[in-house]
Amino acid sequence: MRVAAGIAIAVIFFGALMWATLQQTAVSCEVCVAFSGRSACRTSSGADRDQAQQMAQSTACAALSGGVTEGMRCQRTLPSSVSCDDGAP
Repeated sequence: MRVAAGIAIAVIFFGALMWATLQQTAVSCEVCVAFSGRSACRTSSGADRDQAQQMAQSTACAALSGGVTEGMRCQRTLPSSVSCDDGAP
């Protein structure tokens, strides 16, 4: 009886964890950034368009910048392209 209850609790916990994880990645964006003569495109997912776009730009800027100061400048650069998919048919 205790084993069955433990298994049921574990299944409910992991089901809730999976549901919460999938809810946080409702939108996926690809952002391309041109900075200091170089360009990079990166894709990221988030709960909403703003979060997904910001994370994708941050990842692209990490590849293009050579430090914290350049990274902050790159973050303030307008992306050369943004493409988002909210998963709607």
